Amino acid sequence: MKNVAVIGAGTMGNGIAHVFAQNGWNVTLIDVVEAQLEKALATIAKNMDRQIKKGALAEADRDAALARITKATALAAAAKAELVVEAASEQAELKFSMFAELDRVTGADTILASNTSSISITEIAARTTRPDKVIGMHFMNPVPMMQLVEIIRGLGTSDGTTKTVMEIASGLGKTPVEVNDYPGFVANRILMPMINEAVYCVMEGVATPEAVDTVMKLGANHPMGPLALADLIGLDVCRFILEVMHDGLGDPKYRPCPLLRKMVAAGRLGRKSGQGFYDYR
Repeated sequence: MKNVAVIGAGTMGNGIAHVFAQNGWNVTLIDVVEAQLEKALATIAKNMDRQIKKGALAEADRDAALARITKATALAAAAKAELVVEAASEQAELKFSMFAELDRVTGADTILASNTSSISITEIAARTTRPDKVIGMHFMNPVPMMQLVEIIRGLGTSDGTTKTVMEIASGLGKTPVEVNDYPGFVANRILMPMINEAVYCVMEGVATPEAVDTVMKLGANHPMGPLALADLIGLDVCRFILEVMHDGLGDPKYRPCPLLRKMVAAGRLGRKSGQGFYDYR
């Protein structure tokens, strides 16, 4: 297997394409917006240049990796891929329709993976005729730097598909961890309630965002405070994941903090909007 299609050229998609291309895979990067594809390729090139400066990549290897990436604007371009990794927006209906289409345009043996951070792999797989070949590959941001990949088994995911994808992730230099399909999986089921509680601390006047983050960095040895991390992830994404867990598990402890809802409603989404708990303008 050396041909992968990556769906979505945003932050996660370009990072996933970067890692596959750097490890010898032929990558078809697909996004409906041509300008987003151009931006993604520029970002990949810039990040590889950073690796060269650090001595982690040779110029010849960078050039070879970039040459392995082809861009496209239609899902039909995934037809010859042996593996598809979907990294589109975290919207359930969008993913459902994409997987139904990918099921039609790809070969019967193609593995269909989603980078979703919270949406049920079982529900995604139900939109296809191959639930045994549908799986989650939840990469962490930034993809080229972070070691972990959560490998999420849906109800129908086969042992063979799981073994293959675990081996693929290892071949990318990552550490794959197999988890089952529950709301939030493992990473976000633990992380998001912490972020939510940090938002409550700000809302209730317990401490400022800076104070909350400093306590967690110096007191819990976290490399980044929970509110700065929320800004990096996107406050809208944090709210969505909490809602998925609240709906799926029925426990009020996952209910998004009212301040988080208010900030999302105001368009203060974090780094991507220029303002969240911190100002990036």
